Amino acid sequence: MARALPIMFQGTHSDAGKSVIATAFCRMFAQDGWKTAPFKSQNMSLNSYVTPDGKEIGRAQGIQAEAAGVAARVEMNPILIKPSRDHESQIVVLGKPYANMQAFAYRNEFFDQGLAVIRQSLETLMNEYDRLVIEGAGSPAEVNLNDRELVNMRIARLANAPVVLIGDIERGGVFASLVGTLSLLEPEDRKRVIGVIINKFRGDVSLLKPGLDWFEQHTGVPVLGVVPYLPDLTIDAEDSLSLERFASSVGGEEAIDIAVIRYPKIANFTDIDPLLAEPDCRVRLVTHAGELGEPDVIVLPGSKNTIEDLIYMKKRGLASRIVSLVNEGKARVVGLCGGYQMLGAVIRDPYGVETPLLEVKGLGLLPMETTLERTKITIRSEGVLTWGGERFAVQGYEIHMGRSAPLSGYAPLIEADGRHEGAKHSDERVLGTYMHDLFHNDAFRTAFLNAIRREKGAPLHGAVSFHTRKEAMFDRLAAHVREHVDVGRIEQMMRQFGCRDHS
Repeated sequence: MARALPIMFQGTHSDAGKSVIATAFCRMFAQDGWKTAPFKSQNMSLNSYVTPDGKEIGRAQGIQAEAAGVAARVEMNPILIKPSRDHESQIVVLGKPYANMQAFAYRNEFFDQGLAVIRQSLETLMNEYDRLVIEGAGSPAEVNLNDRELVNMRIARLANAPVVLIGDIERGGVFASLVGTLSLLEPEDRKRVIGVIINKFRGDVSLLKPGLDWFEQHTGVPVLGVVPYLPDLTIDAEDSLSLERFASSVGGEEAIDIAVIRYPKIANFTDIDPLLAEPDCRVRLVTHAGELGEPDVIVLPGSKNTIEDLIYMKKRGLASRIVSLVNEGKARVVGLCGGYQMLGAVIRDPYGVETPLLEVKGLGLLPMETTLERTKITIRSEGVLTWGGERFAVQGYEIHMGRSAPLSGYAPLIEADGRHEGAKHSDERVLGTYMHDLFHNDAFRTAFLNAIRREKGAPLHGAVSFHTRKEAMFDRLAAHVREHVDVGRIEQMMRQFGCRDHS
């Protein structure tokens, strides 16, 4: 079998749209009959994904694998960095926690080991797929970091991959950022850049034409496409930098008001994506009590540091306000993973996993208590959820440190894999679970929201497959990029680049 033909997408800065463009190319190559794999050597994100064999990788690469129609695997993101507290991160290597490290130690002590893991993962994928879509991180022009970087041009050299540089015109100064990035690259790395894509364009492209002509004449690098901003693109975000763009607002008195608590270490916030896709749901991010109001639903999402985020909620008046709204019967609450732990009586941390504090009181809304442990649980899970007098088949995944134990009055939410999982209040208006993707289960999500619609006298909705929506979104994204990017030229340049003498 021939080795994979690679292409790498790098950006002038974080959130330039690398992940979305890479996802589009994963879909397009798959549509064209190529067995395609995504690859990102090192990912810093609190939004993660559990592979079918129960390992943890960055969410973006898991979604790109879905777009390519292949199973996600750890080689697609061999190193995942998950910030847990100031200046410290959990390092996940080949899907399993390796160590908690500070940035200086990681850069100076882990470099050689990390490079070896990356090289082996890259070699494995290159030998098993037809196309490899590689994503960089941040900017390749970070001159203070380039001597020991593990994610941009060093990876392009390892894979012998041509590079397409992406600039975000929405932020302004796109030509300056593109030209500046190119000028700061080493000469041999600059030769790898086969072209640029200008992303998130709004307006009349003819007005941009003089700038495009100038750029090509000034740099000698072709513009391979100008991609217009694509509204309502609900493909999972990689990190919280892009979280705001996914918050939606629906007018009308009948809209379901959903408040999502955005604490500093929010994680796996893609749990709310199906709510964003509901036409009558208004989803908003809340950071302090004054913003909360009286929503129909409060979602406590996952957290990489549950104790610190719980303290954050208490200091900002959110914790007491949420308890009051529940006690007054004015809001439903759903806690997911770390948010579930917050809903219990107490969170204990005897091993200092998150903080030096031995324990902190929870919100006391569910009869259970949590003890954080050194070992992380990462599994795909499925079971039967009982709620509202109905039973729903549900599936998702778990990523958490610690276990929760029942107290007097406990009622399980889910029977999963032969065990009780999650908890619910006696009136079922407070729910908690370790199962991420709870709202991705269409039948339960529809029943849950219809109960609120019924209370508000709003029209009931039938179940809509979120998976079908996601597949349609992949196709929509691929068609959009095909229309505005010279994909045929890129493929030709990929083949030509692979035949070059790079000695």
